[in-house]
Amino acid sequence: MLTIENVTKSFGGLMAVNDVTLQLDPTGIAGLVGPNGSGKSTLFHLITGFYKLDGGAVYFKDRRISGLSPHIISRMGLVRTFQHTRVLPFLTAQENLMAASPAQAGERLTAVFLRPGRVKLEENKNRERAVEILEILNLKSLCHHLAGRLSFGQQKLLELGRVLMAEPGMILLDEPTAGINPTLIRQLVEIIKGLSRRGIRIFLIEHNMPLVAELCTKTFVMDSGSLIFSGTPAAARENSRVIEAYLGREDHAA
Repeated sequence: MLTIENVTKSFGGLMAVNDVTLQLDPTGIAGLVGPNGSGKSTLFHLITGFYKLDGGAVYFKDRRISGLSPHIISRMGLVRTFQHTRVLPFLTAQENLMAASPAQAGERLTAVFLRPGRVKLEENKNRERAVEILEILNLKSLCHHLAGRLSFGQQKLLELGRVLMAEPGMILLDEPTAGINPTLIRQLVEIIKGLSRRGIRIFLIEHNMPLVAELCTKTFVMDSGSLIFSGTPAAARENSRVIEAYLGREDHAA
């Protein structure tokens, strides 16, 4: 479903992503792990069009997407979340989801005046869809609460809901459990599993290795901008290069 070929990105003299090649199958959950500064989020930015590639190519469903704008990539079914929540704080949880629905007729002034019936029908469908997603996220009871008053963990769930309004085929999650309490982490894990069972492909950045082992069927490991491992989470834990990336070389381990 997603293919990355020889992708490279540098910032001045810093090689942030160095000749990375990987491929994700159409089903399942994959994890991208590595030390801080290893290039994981930069790779997500490159995949989703927020950064321009210096070299290589990205393909989604056999179509080259490198060079396309983020909103075009999103409308193709490849969407993402960010490390920091980007909810609209002065809208309710339901309104946040409704606003995230792509290509709404009501966004065009001509449709508002010339086709108000269509605009109203679409708005009602989006409202119903938003409630359905809030129920999936266990946030239905907070439907009419302002997003800015939700906890950080609830805002992260709400951001995932905004992504789901686009009816994606694949979701890239950038550190979805960072900064949220253990109870919400378990809730999020079950939600991710449920989305996978619904046929949505998940690719996530995560530092919690036990969680990666629980969720992911395949793991990719980056270090200093390069991909140093791909395989099962169990094999990653026993790989010498992965251990070295996290703990340092043997001669410096002490």
